[in-house]
Amino acid sequence: MQRFFVSPEQVDEKGHSVLVTGPDVNHIRKVLRLKEGDEIWISSGGSREYHCSILSGDSDAVKLRILYAQEPEYELPSQICLFQGLPKSDKMEWIIQKAAELGASRIVPVRMKRCVMKLDDAKAEKKIQRWQQIAESAAKQSRRMRIPKVEKVYPFDQAVREAAGMDLFWLPYELSDNMIATKEALSHLAPGKSLGIFIGPEGGFEEEEVLLAKTQGAELFSLGHRILRTETAGMTLLSVAMIQLELMQASERNVTVQG
Repeated sequence: MQRFFVSPEQVDEKGHSVLVTGPDVNHIRKVLRLKEGDEIWISSGGSREYHCSILSGDSDAVKLRILYAQEPEYELPSQICLFQGLPKSDKMEWIIQKAAELGASRIVPVRMKRCVMKLDDAKAEKKIQRWQQIAESAAKQSRRMRIPKVEKVYPFDQAVREAAGMDLFWLPYELSDNMIATKEALSHLAPGKSLGIFIGPEGGFEEEEVLLAKTQGAELFSLGHRILRTETAGMTLLSVAMIQLELMQASERNVTVQG
């Protein structure tokens, strides 16, 4: 069943209705050719989702009737931000799509010393609009309750300062072979803790970048003996974090039920 996102003010719980506006109207009416009585899911970015049926529609808006609401646990119990060094060509599109599927709450493109891609302000603005659309599509496909936010391109020092304010700051480093540090870093992850993951571009991090991140509290560790591509490294860590958080959440739920 199709899923769409609206802002909270478009949901009228007391009136049992939702008003869809904007580009999704054309998608509902012209692309999917949904008609009166057809059912869809609506999320307004909170913890509730709404199972709705179409009441009416025109070129400006589609009105829905709320059949029922529920509070599923589709979102991870932690806020995860992926700080991604700008990769070459269109790799960022793939990275954003997969990061959204794996539960990232934000994706921050970062300018780093070894980034090949160079974006001026005009190009960056168009790219971000495109990347945000990809994040939204991935969120719809993967039953996310929220659309991950794709931020503007950050310089490295600004990204480090932001990551330093999170509960956990991970930086997998290709010159590290310390798997004990990897195990230690993973052990710190728990529901409710915010996490920043720093991934370098194709050429990796400059030593001065690593030193700056380390002085700001970054945990440096290895992802194993193989050298991973920039688009693989971030997804590896996001996958591990997702599974660990899901397992912890399931364990807590079982304890609550049994108790």
